[in-house]
Amino acid sequence: MVITIQQLSQWKQQGRKITALTAYDFPIAQLLDRAGVDLILVGDTVGMVTLGYETTLPVTLDEMLHHAKAVRRGVKEALLVVDLPFLTYQESPQQAMHSAGRVLKETGARGVKLEGGSEAIAETVNKLTIAGIPVLAHVGLTPQSVHQFGGYRKQGKTTDAADRILAEAVALEEAGAFAIVLEHIPADLGKTISEKLTIPTIGIGAGPHCDGQILVINDMLGLSAWQPPFVKTYANISETITEAVKDYCFEVREEKFPDGGNG
Repeated sequence: MVITIQQLSQWKQQGRKITALTAYDFPIAQLLDRAGVDLILVGDTVGMVTLGYETTLPVTLDEMLHHAKAVRRGVKEALLVVDLPFLTYQESPQQAMHSAGRVLKETGARGVKLEGGSEAIAETVNKLTIAGIPVLAHVGLTPQSVHQFGGYRKQGKTTDAADRILAEAVALEEAGAFAIVLEHIPADLGKTISEKLTIPTIGIGAGPHCDGQILVINDMLGLSAWQPPFVKTYANISETITEAVKDYCFEVREEKFPDGGNG
């Protein structure tokens, strides 16, 4: 079954939780799709977990397109969404239209994600949706603003900050976003926003009351050197790979591999 944005909305109404994970290459995308993940995000986190950048800020649109094309080849059913990287949409709705248009035309993705809830961002979301480009919004901790926040800190901890994030979420829904990511905010705020909005909320460190959850695939598989406090590690693939490589090196050096029997 091919997942659509309309189905995400239906699932919210039915109380059926939405599953989402990031992917950055063909083999992982295939595995996630086969496992039944509803939404696959080609996140600009690719910069940190795959390309070795310290933040997501250096990631370019061309880099996002490169990885999104690979992911698209592995996805048959999941809803594929691609992040717009830093400074590819903030300058104007026209810039955002150009960037988002390239993503949809060149990768086959069915939506884009952009961060922030300011009036200007809401206007951009509105322009994109009017043009037929589905938008996944993102408020709370927005990693492209890491320097403004002074690090990857939980947002919305004060009444004023919580009220601002709630107002941003409402404005983004009104602008036409089909869903919204809530990152690293108090669980009670995640609950309030999820109950207030008619569009689905997808939490990452935003508590259990969101309509869905998303994690960075490298974090949940134990492949990241550092993990946020809200991550659950479902496997330790890093340890498995390390041990396998050690075994390989040992067998080659000890002339145990290859066995040499077949000429």
